Amino acid sequence: MAVHRSGPLKQQNKAHKGGRHRGRGSAQRDGKGRVAVKVLSKKARKELSRVDQRHRASQLRKQKKEAVLAEKRQLGSKDGPPHQVLLVPLHGRVSLGEALQLLQDTDKKVVPVGEQAGMPSFMLLCPQLKHRWFFTSAMPGDLHTVLDLAKVADTILFILDPVEGWDSTGDYCLSCLFAHGLPTYSLAIQGVGGLLPKKQADAKKKLSKALEKRFPGDRLLHLDTPQDAVVLLRQLANQKQRHLAFRDRRSYLFAHAADFVPSQESSLVGTLKVSGYVRGQTFNVNRLLHIVGHGDFQIRQIDAPTDPFPLNPRVIKASRDSDVAMQIDTAEADGAAEMEEDLKVLVKADPARQESLQSEVVPDPMEGEQTWPTEEELNEAKDFSKEETKVVKKVPRGTSSYQAEWIVDEEDGSSGEEKEEEDDDDAEAEDFMEEENSEAEGSEEECETMTLGESVRDDQYDEKIDEEAEEQMLEKYKQERLDEMFPDEVDTPRDIAARIRFQKYRGLKSFRTSPWDPKENLPQDYARIFQFEDFSRTRKRIFKEIGEKESEGAEVGWFVTLHVCGVPASVGESFRQGAPLVMFSLLPHEQKMSVLNMVVRRHPGNLEPVKSKEEMIFHCGFRRFRASPLYSQHTAADKHKAERFLRSDVALVVTVYAPITFPPASVLLFKQKPDGKHSLIATGSLLSMDPDRMVIKRLVLSGHPFKILTKMAVVRYMFFNREDVLWFKPVELRTKWGRRGHIKEPLGTHGHMKCTFDGQLKSQDTVLMNLYKRVFPKWTYDPYVPEPLPWSKDETSPELEVDME
Repeated sequence: MAVHRSGPLKQQNKAHKGGRHRGRGSAQRDGKGRVAVKVLSKKARKELSRVDQRHRASQLRKQKKEAVLAEKRQLGSKDGPPHQVLLVPLHGRVSLGEALQLLQDTDKKVVPVGEQAGMPSFMLLCPQLKHRWFFTSAMPGDLHTVLDLAKVADTILFILDPVEGWDSTGDYCLSCLFAHGLPTYSLAIQGVGGLLPKKQADAKKKLSKALEKRFPGDRLLHLDTPQDAVVLLRQLANQKQRHLAFRDRRSYLFAHAADFVPSQESSLVGTLKVSGYVRGQTFNVNRLLHIVGHGDFQIRQIDAPTDPFPLNPRVIKASRDSDVAMQIDTAEADGAAEMEEDLKVLVKADPARQESLQSEVVPDPMEGEQTWPTEEELNEAKDFSKEETKVVKKVPRGTSSYQAEWIVDEEDGSSGEEKEEEDDDDAEAEDFMEEENSEAEGSEEECETMTLGESVRDDQYDEKIDEEAEEQMLEKYKQERLDEMFPDEVDTPRDIAARIRFQKYRGLKSFRTSPWDPKENLPQDYARIFQFEDFSRTRKRIFKEIGEKESEGAEVGWFVTLHVCGVPASVGESFRQGAPLVMFSLLPHEQKMSVLNMVVRRHPGNLEPVKSKEEMIFHCGFRRFRASPLYSQHTAADKHKAERFLRSDVALVVTVYAPITFPPASVLLFKQKPDGKHSLIATGSLLSMDPDRMVIKRLVLSGHPFKILTKMAVVRYMFFNREDVLWFKPVELRTKWGRRGHIKEPLGTHGHMKCTFDGQLKSQDTVLMNLYKRVFPKWTYDPYVPEPLPWSKDETSPELEVDME
């Protein structure tokens, strides 16, 4: 009897899915004892009902609303600091004196304070609104004054022209303020009533279109009559305050009065008594004080005088019986006077808790020196040498094992003097494009003579041109163009051996993955700086202490007098001349020097070439200093390629030696021109405080294939002697068309070499060799920045013309 057997093509039905219908036992068997992650890591949460969730959300909204209202009521009240308003006219036709006079004629009590930056400042008291204002002003051409006052101003009032809004100087000032960080601001227009009724509507439409670019969605107020001034004051009082992070975590003070008391030893240094209102955080007497533009100092004591600008001054009525009032016991009067003297001193500095002014580490020249070894160490060294034999070479101290392989036994490989290699590399690369540069120079001269107008006389035009500055600028343009066309390429020198010229460079198999120890061969300046084990953790801890701990000292809103010791006499002299005096209390470690890294982007209105290690003026948060920075690429790798010029198409990282500053903080880079004016170069923010961030300079040597045979080629003009070819033989080669290879052997004595590649080489290809070296910034930190010359109303810089177009 034949039995039917199913063939290989028999239909196979899918098995029944029992996922949702499994029992508890089968699920436990499949799990094999595993427990859910939620049970292990998280506790069982109490789920709130819908009513409780709505109640909790309403409570959170109520708390936030009360916090905003409390902040509004605190600012300008009798218990808080006065509402500081900075007036900035953005056009030359705006009359700043008329605007200040309208604000004073609002039937309020006006108390003149003095002059700041040559402009009158006054206190405006309004008991009806329960508010008091402190008005200061600055011209947009005076950059230092505008930026210093913007650091402490609660509100900036921009005054616009009804026709044009702002001119070139006002646009330049707005660019700096936006990059620096704007507090609360308002817009006021002056002079609308002076226009014809038909032109008023057109002027408003044109101005509103211009405002959409800079101030989208902001309300425009008028400032032509006293009624407009009252409306403006109410707007300023009820406006929501915007916060600047770098000043909300620090206590700061704007000086209303300052008195310099010279010391007994020298009249050039003494104690500065500064009076003003505490803002931001509680003022701790043991913390250091930074005076913007002058440096860091210690505070000796804090006094608490009476508030000179009370909102509701108490009226003391005279007694009817004047004879009885005059009969005061002299002993009681002396006791009251002594008590009053004791009450004036709020707090004194504790020498045990006061922070030191030490900003640098004093390096010990004997640190790291080898002492005489003991017998145990000698025996361990003998055992270790038996286990592993190595070739012993005489190398400089601090040289890694990787670099030791590159050092020969002869001592003729070291040069006696160090050169500025960056300048030499750029100078050597110029000969390659000499003919093209000469043609470009001739075309530029022809273009210049053709564009001159007929109304401009040649003799007057030439008087304003500095020929030396023109030649230097042309040289920079040539170097920048060469670096863009042939990045990092240099010509091998013929007067000195390449193994000596490039002895500090090394080759890397891969720039991204090859190891590089960040602690090897550090310069002597690194012994003077401070470094955190974990900067982000320290920053979080300090910010957490600021938010949670209640520090002792002068509370926000108090009128105090600070006794700052060790201050130069020039600080008091500059205040008497009208310069504003702005002070910030430093957080722990912020007086110490370290390596700052900042992310910046080139300002679109400035096209001038900026070379690496050129001196720049930095506005970093509340600090202002001069330094010579390095530029490098902003990447996520552990090594970052150095840039010879500040590029305009990408964001770069600026590296300098400077005092520690905890981010966030805005960064502005200025360059001082030969005429004394400051030009905005780049803007950005503070990135990190990391001395281990490696900035690697790349150097590319180029050669040309002479004879090509399949995957082998003879390359010349990369080196000019046989010893250099043998020296750089371990370094990998690459070509511009993507081939990779190695040096096989030298040919002859003139630098020709036989090379092998991974594919057929083209005759028009170029053979390249990449060499790398870590570079460090120069120690050129200078806290003193000279005052820039203000921009005139009728003057427009070439950078601003490009930006406006």
